[in-house]
Amino acid sequence: MYPNLYYVFRDLFGWELPGLRFINSFGFFVAIAFLVAAWILTLELKRKGRQGLLFYEETKITVGQPASMGELLLNFITGFILGYKIIGAFVIGPADPQNYIFSAEGSWAAGIAIGLLFAALKWYDKNKQKLAKPEERTIRIWPHDRVGDFVVFAAIFGFGGAKIFHNLENWNEFIADPVGALLSFSGLTFYGGLICAAIAILWYARKHKISMRHLCDATAPALMLAYAIGRIGCQVSGDGDWGIVSSRPKPFRFLPDWMWSFRYPHNVINAGEAIPGCSGQYCSQLPEGVYPTPFYETIVCFILFGLLWYFRKKIDIPGRIFALYLILNGIERFFIEKIRVNTKYDIVGFHPTQAEIISSLLVITGIAIWVWMGKLPRPAQPGDALKTA
Repeated sequence: MYPNLYYVFRDLFGWELPGLRFINSFGFFVAIAFLVAAWILTLELKRKGRQGLLFYEETKITVGQPASMGELLLNFITGFILGYKIIGAFVIGPADPQNYIFSAEGSWAAGIAIGLLFAALKWYDKNKQKLAKPEERTIRIWPHDRVGDFVVFAAIFGFGGAKIFHNLENWNEFIADPVGALLSFSGLTFYGGLICAAIAILWYARKHKISMRHLCDATAPALMLAYAIGRIGCQVSGDGDWGIVSSRPKPFRFLPDWMWSFRYPHNVINAGEAIPGCSGQYCSQLPEGVYPTPFYETIVCFILFGLLWYFRKKIDIPGRIFALYLILNGIERFFIEKIRVNTKYDIVGFHPTQAEIISSLLVITGIAIWVWMGKLPRPAQPGDALKTA
């Protein structure tokens, strides 16, 4: 396991770069997942725009103004934080990145230097575009131009929702250490992030008059692919999202042992027992091999992404691609829960996990949306005017 990129570079290249301890392996793959999802979403929104299914919004901007003091100050603060903490991590080389982030430690020299650089770049960029008389112009903003905003909303509300749902699922741990539970980088519930991020993005889309049905269809393949990539981070870091003890014999001899039973040595949450002869921060492994469920989910969700990507041009009723995503995602998660470690509830003699409850609701919701979309009047399609002429 590789809790952070320091161990990756040390094992693969023999390089010891203390600042890389700051880059958590799970967070690294989550960042990749966001970037890839943004790319896929941009492609789909552009395609729907070319088809005449999505439209631009006009807005007025003022161009030619010099940089204001507020803009320069904001850029300085952003650069200072980046230099003080991020670059400072490479200078100081903290042994415990989590404590470092929430401490007052950092590099003042790097912070001031990067802050001044950011402010200077902003001043130069605005000065280069400065006009003798600033002008007000009307520009067109297409839905794919707002993907950056979608990503920011997804990141903020997704992380917040994932933490909230995880702490609700593990209430006793939260009560015992509320500050640690909220600030910890481990302990994220995918469905909590999905629900909270979806609410925020749908609100933003409604505000800018973007078709909900077409936006949801465009996000479906991106969400599935992002989930597959995120699960790579769970597997690589060993963040606790593993399965139950794997006691059955391996079904196929050609499979590597770790694909059927894995002890997650050097896992990021230090779960299990001490590894003999190991010294350092991450020296634990599980006492028994468990099913590597993040690996299974990665494989399955890459396949499901392929299905959604194929059918996105075959299913022409708006909203049904998203409905299919909900159904496939719910079925996948429901069955993986059967071999996955999770907190169980006691509901009238039944003992489902939070994910089983939500995944079941997703399947039911997906089926309902599929039927409902077929009954709704279809939005205007390209060429409709020609057909009635």
